[in-house]
Amino acid sequence: MAVSVHFIPDNITIEAEIGEPLLTVAERAGVDIPTGCLMGSCHACEVEVEEMGELCACISCVPPGYPQLTVNLFCDPTW
Repeated sequence: MAVSVHFIPDNITIEAEIGEPLLTVAERAGVDIPTGCLMGSCHACEVEVEEMGELCACISCVPPGYPQLTVNLFCDPTW
């Protein structure tokens, strides 16, 4: 089952599969999410998924049970 993932403020929507890593979905969409440790510790890749709250994209996948997700990208001048 495909899930519609909408990235803001880029205003890009792409179809993703349940279980697909969020960083992979963003990369396919041409959306850059900064990364650091790739283990969820540094929070460089932190995004807000409106349906789920804040999470680290490097360790998160498209969850089941949602027909669509809205991903708010943060702008962190440190990264």
